[in-house]
Amino acid sequence: MKKRIVIVGPAYPYRGGIADFNERLAYEFQREGHEVSIYTFTLQYPSFLFPGKTQYATGAAPDGLSITRKLNSINPLNWLKVGREIRHQHPDMVMIRFWLPFLAPCLGTVARVIRKKKGIKVVALLDNVIPHEHRIGDKIFARYMIRSVKGYVAMSASVLRDAQSFDNTKPCALTPHPLYDNFGAKVSREEAIAHLNLDSSACYILFFGLIRDYKGLDLLLRAFADIRLRDKNVKLIVAGEFYSNAELYEKLEKDLNLADHIIWYKEFIPADQVRYFFAAADLVAQPYKSATQSGITQIAYHFERPMLVTDVGGLAEIVPHGKVGYVTQPNAPDIAEALVDFIHNRNESDFHEGIVQEKAKYAWSNMTKALFDVASKT
Repeated sequence: MKKRIVIVGPAYPYRGGIADFNERLAYEFQREGHEVSIYTFTLQYPSFLFPGKTQYATGAAPDGLSITRKLNSINPLNWLKVGREIRHQHPDMVMIRFWLPFLAPCLGTVARVIRKKKGIKVVALLDNVIPHEHRIGDKIFARYMIRSVKGYVAMSASVLRDAQSFDNTKPCALTPHPLYDNFGAKVSREEAIAHLNLDSSACYILFFGLIRDYKGLDLLLRAFADIRLRDKNVKLIVAGEFYSNAELYEKLEKDLNLADHIIWYKEFIPADQVRYFFAAADLVAQPYKSATQSGITQIAYHFERPMLVTDVGGLAEIVPHGKVGYVTQPNAPDIAEALVDFIHNRNESDFHEGIVQEKAKYAWSNMTKALFDVASKT
């Protein structure tokens, strides 16, 4: 039965994984025959709160999506206006994307205004409830958001537990992050190596995505300094914009004498370039110190790359150790042991069958079903 759905959250012209996700989810709703629109921000973060170079995408807008820019994250009068506008459209379901307590007053207020209209199902899709980098007021804001919606879907068990600590009476569901399959067709390793101007004889470990301290790049650099890797033609590709102090990592590279072993791409990687980095990689490393879930694992699954993750948050839930890669403790010695095993004893083909089996679990239709199921119980 055709539904009218509104997604509230980042979308074009904003860039990044959450915007990519919301757009891909909208396409899935459309594929299933529903009418969908996205309400995104005119102002998402004040510039002084944004650690990167720009919040905006450089490419063209996604085809065939209705995206309305009206939401201002710091203007309470705007929250009321946007909530009333969506409410007057009387959609069947409104899905509000929540990932940062700073945005709870805005998103939670929009949800409360919409809920005043009987029959509108207002649910949240939760990336994080308590963020990796804690700030004063996080729990107060998160509680406000969770109590503003009629139900919620989390993408990892740890996030579900956090949400239930604020309200365990609402309908809820746990559904893993779907595959990121919207970064273009796969390319061969040879084409990727040529495109990135890399040495085809080397083995490449990829650290991909925005660089923040909780993602553990320092642990990976220390692991990469293991003497057992020095006599192997193995390189670390670090591809992503710094959202933390770049000088700390550059100093660590120098202190560990890794200059000849690391290839830096210190910038946000546009969507049309993502496939080349994953096609070139022999192993994708996520040495996080804390986590919930990660879109990087779902890109790796799509491009069928083995992974190394640490046993934090929900990462071990979706990367079975020994089947699709490695799960280690979040420390340099354990990460080094996994790297040494991969370089000396294995290669990506050893994990390929397991990756193909596991990736089948992460269809976008599972996410739409979970959202509809939760909405139906509100």
